[in-house]
Amino acid sequence: MGWVTAGDYEVGLDGGKVVCRNGAGRRLKSVPSKLADDPAVMGLRQLAEWLERHDRQCLADVEKWMVRSLPVPLAVIARVWPDPAWQSALRDLVVTGPDGEVAGFLRDADLDRGLGLVDLDGDSVRIAPELVSLPHPVLLDDLDELREFAVELGVEQRAQQLFREVWRPPADLDAGATSVEEYAGGSFKELRFLHGRTTQLGYRVRGGNAVCPVREDARGVEARVWIGDYDSYEETETGPLTWTDRAGKALRLGQVGPVAWSEGMRMAAALFAGRDIEDEEQAA
Repeated sequence: MGWVTAGDYEVGLDGGKVVCRNGAGRRLKSVPSKLADDPAVMGLRQLAEWLERHDRQCLADVEKWMVRSLPVPLAVIARVWPDPAWQSALRDLVVTGPDGEVAGFLRDADLDRGLGLVDLDGDSVRIAPELVSLPHPVLLDDLDELREFAVELGVEQRAQQLFREVWRPPADLDAGATSVEEYAGGSFKELRFLHGRTTQLGYRVRGGNAVCPVREDARGVEARVWIGDYDSYEETETGPLTWTDRAGKALRLGQVGPVAWSEGMRMAAALFAGRDIEDEEQAA
């Protein structure tokens, strides 16, 4: 950590926060109030805010690659790897090889040497695929075993690949149906509460629907949950979960792929979880 002069003190960044030490080199518990408007302090605070936004954006991009099944060129992974924010978001993700089988957990990336992985035998290996696949967990065979092995290795994934909640279609699925009602009917006292929960969870709102776009088998699919588009002070409730193709045409449940199904159910369950429980208890 470097220090810069601010009046009779020196300030720096530590863990995303501005810290200060006096002329004798003793670190203070807080930055003196008289330094609040000092250019050095203000500059460091702006830098800290930028770094926090950058960190969030890197994580969001990596999750997007995974959720949308977007293979990423090895050159891209290698070039961003030295950045701590990118490395933190990518580290320990499961990578699959060209054959679709699990190659290992990502630990390093280099343009010349390729990817450094810890394989399923616990050995360090190198692979150099042109495109790097970071599969959605619902596509991973033996997911429970991979989770156990990850715990043994002390793996911590910020992008929540292995420990992401997954849903699979039930055995008695009505393939000809076009909606899932399991998480419909979650009541919210005001529409703005449900809209706010939607955006807080990272989903977009369009045309009265919470939407989750997924790319699967080279086609775009969108999961949708109706949340309402009328006055923000009106009561509303979650609607059924549906899926559409890129043109907006409704898909039958039998046409929905495993990633789109899992992510759609994940969104619907998360929205439903924020419902007004008190009203439900009174109704009961």
